[in-house]
Amino acid sequence: MALAAVAGGIHTFTDAPPSSTAATAGKEPREPSRQELGLLHEAGQILLRDCMRRKGFAYQPVKENPVPEAREFPYVLNDVAWAREHGYGTDIQRELSELRKTDANQRYFRALPAKRRAAALAAANGSRPLTVTARTPDGMLYQRSPEGCQSEADATLYGDLEKWFQAKVTADALTELRHAKVTADPRFAEAVKPWSACMRAAGRPATSPADLRAATGSRRSPLPRDEEIALAVTEARCARTSGLADAARDLDLQYGRSLDRQYQPAVRTYRELQLNALSRARDLTQKAGTSS
Repeated sequence: MALAAVAGGIHTFTDAPPSSTAATAGKEPREPSRQELGLLHEAGQILLRDCMRRKGFAYQPVKENPVPEAREFPYVLNDVAWAREHGYGTDIQRELSELRKTDANQRYFRALPAKRRAAALAAANGSRPLTVTARTPDGMLYQRSPEGCQSEADATLYGDLEKWFQAKVTADALTELRHAKVTADPRFAEAVKPWSACMRAAGRPATSPADLRAATGSRRSPLPRDEEIALAVTEARCARTSGLADAARDLDLQYGRSLDRQYQPAVRTYRELQLNALSRARDLTQKAGTSS
């Protein structure tokens, strides 16, 4: 069983002016707001759609988060109200699964003849050689083609494809690295102990949130809906009353700041590129709204 449905758009084709928004000298760029990130996603989808059309293929922009209720809880489920409504998010997972099945882009892609399908993939993702490369902090290599509509959209929006790709790969990797550091910290393990005692007292023995997730996920059949919700609510209540939720939040902030300092050049570049792209994103979305 998943901890919670992961926010994000549906996969497709699977097989403010810069001077006022960017960082000024000596000042670190701010993190874009949730609304601004949504604007950048929308603009990128418009660019992808227009490029695919020019190459003779249909593409419908997808929402950044087609199910707004989807959330991630990387350390422990800590929202009682959310747990009471969604349990561990299996209802959201089902909704996302249904959306993928009915996704217009996937239906269009699957209906194409084999040669056209291959051409559509090449149009979207480019083809070899994959000369745009980036490495994560732990050395994993990522590659992509400089051609294709996705690369064209990123280059148009962010200005420098190679710089954007490296910065984004690093930023994405830092999220996972932060989560790993938090859960490996002895202070997190200590904070889990009173949570575990709370769960045991409630008749739901569990040594850790991760073990609870593994145990429920290994079941041959999913928990009945009422049992799933009851277990999730108990976990969330214990996370709040035991102090685990607060400890996880504090550690997450601590390691987030530490990693941002450690990888400051990449983080700075990532945020600068995002902030500098906002004016272009606004223009694109406004023009798209006018022409629609």
